[in-house]
Amino acid sequence: MSDGKIGTFSALSIGIGGMVGGGIFAVTGLTVELTRGGAPVAFIVAGVVALLTAFSYWRLSLRYPSDGGTVEFLNIAFGTGLLTGALNILLCLSYVILLAVYAYAFGAYGANFFPTEDYQFWKHTLLTCIIVILAVINWFGASLVIRSENLFNALKMILLAIFIVVGFMTPMEWSRMAPEQWVGPFELLAGAMVIFLNYEGFELIANASNSMRNPKKTLPIAYLGGVSIVIVIYVLIAIISVGHLEFATIAANPDATLSLAARAFMGPAGGIMIAIAAMLATSSAINATFYGSGRLTYLIAKTGQLPKELERDFHGQPLEGMLLFAMLTLVVANFVPLSAIATMGSVGFLLVFLAVNYANYKQRKETGSGGWISMVGVAACAIALLALILQTVLTKGQAWQIFVLIGMVVLSCLSEYSYRFATGRSIILHHRSRDTKKPPK
Repeated sequence: MSDGKIGTFSALSIGIGGMVGGGIFAVTGLTVELTRGGAPVAFIVAGVVALLTAFSYWRLSLRYPSDGGTVEFLNIAFGTGLLTGALNILLCLSYVILLAVYAYAFGAYGANFFPTEDYQFWKHTLLTCIIVILAVINWFGASLVIRSENLFNALKMILLAIFIVVGFMTPMEWSRMAPEQWVGPFELLAGAMVIFLNYEGFELIANASNSMRNPKKTLPIAYLGGVSIVIVIYVLIAIISVGHLEFATIAANPDATLSLAARAFMGPAGGIMIAIAAMLATSSAINATFYGSGRLTYLIAKTGQLPKELERDFHGQPLEGMLLFAMLTLVVANFVPLSAIATMGSVGFLLVFLAVNYANYKQRKETGSGGWISMVGVAACAIALLALILQTVLTKGQAWQIFVLIGMVVLSCLSEYSYRFATGRSIILHHRSRDTKKPPK
């Protein structure tokens, strides 16, 4: 692009690339475990919640373009009080969880290249190595990260396209997706919300909103079009997985379900192909998230809601936040089960997205939004959050996870309160709008 601006296709790619990352490879098996034949419907339900939230992001991004994205939207709508600071820290913690999901998937798929009896050893070794290696690359070669993303995304999408096309060309057991194979409505909703973090990637578009060439045209296509396309991709992947694998097989091997499905209809070469795609996708996702995490903590620190040390940069990049993310990710990915990781991440993003939907409602006169859409988004996030929490409490062997979820929220609030009390830093807003006189049409 000669003018250095982001066009419609590139903006759409940012959203799709952010959503179709490592999550789909990690949690497809978990989705089928929780929802059985209703897995495709679960992805649709989660996608509808994401689509409602994407509407709020579109209107807020158009009115308040900035590099801050979610951080700026919360600051503008709710001011710079304790709640806003706590939500911003919760957003950071949710990205740590997201990184852990990606790293877990990388280790799980990579471990399949080694003897079965050594699976656990290689899974943890590989996920640890990929976090450390990519953190070092981001430290010394941030420009390499940017250049490699387009290639990784292209390869990932090509391999997934092959998986989908060949999967549908091969006979499947469609009866597994019949309504009698679904779980109940409550369990289906809760299962859908466990995988909600798969859709959070559209949020990345907000951070590039002030670099759009034609934002009035580009932003709705990027947000609403991107989420819609990803819903279709996820549903097709879920159909193929359920259609080609028995429920018992998926339950016994939930960590690498797509590789098993590909092996079922393409033979060993298919399994290897998807394992490679998963490792490419998760590496790319970790890369991009590391790259953005330093900027996220940098932007929050610039507002005064995190220590000013996180405003410093090394080699021209704000990397102290990235290193903090890497250390926390190592702990979560190695010591927390995948089901708990997915639940923690989904709860974090649902809380943040609920707040963003309400932010758009509060600013509806500024953003030119129909308030009812944003309130439907608030209600959808709240219902989804409640269903996810209740399911966690009621599921045998998972009730302990509720204490981890509460801990995330409490930690966010206490961290922000303690920091403000100890430092007395002033809070500064850095936003601007495209049009300070009237809302966008």
